[in-house]
Amino acid sequence: MVGSFMSKRIYIIAGEASGDLHGGNLVKALFNEAAGSKSELKIRGWGGDRMAAAGADVVKHYSELAFMGFTQVIMNLRSILRNIDACKADIAAFTPDAIILIDYPGFNLRIAQWAHEKGIPVHYYISPQVWAWKKGRVHTIKKVVDRMYVILPFEKEWYAQYGMDVDFVGHPLLDAIEQEGSSEVLPLPGADGRPVIALLPGSRRQEIVRMLPLMINAVRHFPQFRAVVAAAPSVPDADYVDLIGDAPITLVKDRTYDILRTAHSALVTSGTATLETALFGVPEVVCYSGSAINVWLAKRLVNIEYISLVNLIMEREVVRELIQSDLNEKGLSTELERISSAGDYRNTMIEGLSALREKLGGPGASKKVAKAVWITLDPAS
Repeated sequence: MVGSFMSKRIYIIAGEASGDLHGGNLVKALFNEAAGSKSELKIRGWGGDRMAAAGADVVKHYSELAFMGFTQVIMNLRSILRNIDACKADIAAFTPDAIILIDYPGFNLRIAQWAHEKGIPVHYYISPQVWAWKKGRVHTIKKVVDRMYVILPFEKEWYAQYGMDVDFVGHPLLDAIEQEGSSEVLPLPGADGRPVIALLPGSRRQEIVRMLPLMINAVRHFPQFRAVVAAAPSVPDADYVDLIGDAPITLVKDRTYDILRTAHSALVTSGTATLETALFGVPEVVCYSGSAINVWLAKRLVNIEYISLVNLIMEREVVRELIQSDLNEKGLSTELERISSAGDYRNTMIEGLSALREKLGGPGASKKVAKAVWITLDPAS
């Protein structure tokens, strides 16, 4: 049995901070499936610090891959294509028994097509949001992905319409939150007794530069609260310091969950962070503002009613979304006043966030995916 384990190799690709978070938990679960002996399993890939800390050999950091929006992708297309070629070469040299792709569809679907042609089994964890835009991608997925693991309740039924039987494993953020909850929580710096407003301006420099000044201007109207910025680990502190200036804002790096545990309310840039905030039960305002051309293209290509995962999953407005022209200092301040004040509006939102957590089920996504992948590699285990 041990001899059969020695040759097991898995290549994982995560191109963003959230993918690295879930990839890190998946790497841990995979090593557990390999009977706890890391010598019996080798994991290599593209990701970040969390995947590396879990035991994967990370050869490319996601911070070098994150291009935001249509225009950023077009401007950096040559670099993206070079990265794809480099990734293919590294996979070929590693000779994995399987590839696990985590979200990041523009890059990962190209790798999936290539791997399928090479006869490498392709597992896809966290489906591309093909139900929102580029629905034609589902035909490519059906052809080149051997097994798809989805994390949103409605995705299983959506894929079934196209003749695909996918695995709903629950949302991996529940795993991440449960794991973080088992560790010691240290006090946040600068605590002075005031309740905390959490500012989550995003994980990419482009969106932080766009969103953080708006958030800071809004919280200036609420001196009874202490504003704390959840700084992304891959963004230099100097970038935040330049934007904060002399505003009475506390900057805390790589401790988003600690901040959310203590937060009274939050202003959050659209993305995975909206769901993270919701799962901690923190009332929030969802913020989005992109370049004019990105928004113009999105309106014509994206077929969804909401932009936040919270509202998409619940299929109704649980949290308020301020998009583009609606996102300004006055609008943001008005919504922050509503969610931070005791009353029906705040209470109703908290009830909706509780219902969201119930709908997503319990933790265990990482373990389910790891077990399913490992069985394909070693059916006798």
